[in-house]
Amino acid sequence: MKALITLATALLMSLPAPAAEPTLRVEPPNWWVGMRDTSLQLMLHAPGIAETRPVLSPYDGVALKGSHRAASPNYLFIDLDVSPTAKPGEITLQLGQRSLRYALLARAAGSAQRQGFGPRDAIYLVVPDRFAQGGNGRQEGMKEGVHRADPGGRHGGDLAGMRRHLPYIAGLGFTQVWPTPLVENNSEKYSYHGYAATDFYRIDPRFGTNDEFRDYVAEARSHGLGVIQDIVLNHIGHDHWWMADLPAPDWLNAWPQYTETHHARMTLQDPYASPSDRKRFTDGWFVPGMPDLNQRRPELGTYLTQMTLWWIESAGLSGIRTDTYSYSDRDFLRDWSGRIMKEYPRLNIVGEEWSPHPAVVAYWQRGKKNHDGYVSHAPSMMDFPLQANLLAALLEDDGPHTGLTKLYEGLAHDFVYPDPAQLVLFDGNHDTPRLFSALRGDLGLTRMALAYLATTRRIPQFFYGTELLMRSPTERDDGIVRADMPGGWAGDTVNAFTGAGLSADQREMQDWVRRLFNWRKGHRTVHDGALMQFAPLNGCYVFFRYDTERTVMVVLNKNAMPIDLALDRFSERVRARARARDVLGGRDLTLGAQLTVPARSPLILDIPR
Repeated sequence: MKALITLATALLMSLPAPAAEPTLRVEPPNWWVGMRDTSLQLMLHAPGIAETRPVLSPYDGVALKGSHRAASPNYLFIDLDVSPTAKPGEITLQLGQRSLRYALLARAAGSAQRQGFGPRDAIYLVVPDRFAQGGNGRQEGMKEGVHRADPGGRHGGDLAGMRRHLPYIAGLGFTQVWPTPLVENNSEKYSYHGYAATDFYRIDPRFGTNDEFRDYVAEARSHGLGVIQDIVLNHIGHDHWWMADLPAPDWLNAWPQYTETHHARMTLQDPYASPSDRKRFTDGWFVPGMPDLNQRRPELGTYLTQMTLWWIESAGLSGIRTDTYSYSDRDFLRDWSGRIMKEYPRLNIVGEEWSPHPAVVAYWQRGKKNHDGYVSHAPSMMDFPLQANLLAALLEDDGPHTGLTKLYEGLAHDFVYPDPAQLVLFDGNHDTPRLFSALRGDLGLTRMALAYLATTRRIPQFFYGTELLMRSPTERDDGIVRADMPGGWAGDTVNAFTGAGLSADQREMQDWVRRLFNWRKGHRTVHDGALMQFAPLNGCYVFFRYDTERTVMVVLNKNAMPIDLALDRFSERVRARARARDVLGGRDLTLGAQLTVPARSPLILDIPR
């Protein structure tokens, strides 16, 4: 008998192992009860999954509304309704021989009413790969390794490094942090920037894990910092997992031959634009390595919307920054922004519309009454027009239509915006030359730019390293613009976080920025006050922020010499013999008939009513 048992065991062991069940991908990976919109569409991917008919086990408050396939037999879309009465738990879907358990979670307390960023905030923008290295080191399965000597390669920054230096960002006076995209970009080269996603639901392992991102957001909150997530709706990376098996041929915007967008963004507002030009703008690809998504495909529009909601709810975000905003289908953008704001009425979304024309930027802001009836729900946009005017104001000679006049007239165009205070004005970003270089290495002009950024009627956004006078070529060079933050890597001889190795100018600018933005953080008049500006005169531009309690006077003096301002010109906003505090100089003074403003400098006076 023992011999028979031994023989039977040997025969069983010699048989091939049963084939493992193919992996089932389910997105979103989970959902929540208590969402205002009760619809939920699951996208399932596995070999032959489209041939199954899902059956939902009874679960109070959850109903199976239907399912359908796309062109590929390997995708199934399941429509559920999660009613307000549903409780947290796991639903079970039977898919042929396969059983899927799907988690419905409870939302965090107050999630729907979370406060987004706004004029009371100041945003610090970081490029995660270039900010700080915290020892993550995960590389398994990643196509591109760390090559720090290559300006266009990965340098190894990660969430752990970013998390370590949250106190530094908060200490500078900022209240929001915006990292460029953190989701997986698993491409063979140039993968560090994050704008070519290969998996929308996974933090790139070289940065960390989804849980580590949630921990980062939670710790940021403990330092008084909200986190804005950068989300790309227009395109993916050519190595995205969809590309091996598209759900449908029209999942992407396809052309008979490769066609790039011509970036003629004004075609969307131009009453005379040809339909072919409009199509090429939105449906043309950015580059061959970034396939353009067709959000007119209903399942894809739903997928991108739910993906955005999933990150907001899962990570506890305070806002969304949306790349290449107008390149996406505009009807999709209307529905996407409407759904986001329906779920989170106090959240903020800032879109990137890289246009020098205020009317084009205003078209996309919530509340704008557009000529063609288009309705957007995005509260904020990046203020590219005013940023360009700010640089021109400081670099050009002053004249009736040049120099400081451009800044004055640029702000005067606020009448085209439904809510100009919600626009995000920036000193620079990951796509533009460094501010200090753009201003020709002029310390005075740099301070004027930052003083304006902090005090005008906008949400200020600051690019990491500006406080250290980091430089770049004035023509576009992304790798150098996104240079490593000094001190973010072991062995760096210059360290922004400790001050070691900084030059005298760098230390002075860092301290100056810290004073400026910490003052702004506690100043309600600058957050919410009215604005009055005076036409530039003799190389000086003056404007006021004011409310019933205080007045802030801001003077930008471009002259190479100090100038005496006659204050009677500004009697509408400042009274004679008023007491004032020099915010940047730290001195108290009594205003007389004249005010001396140092050469090539900003002056900010805080004046109680």
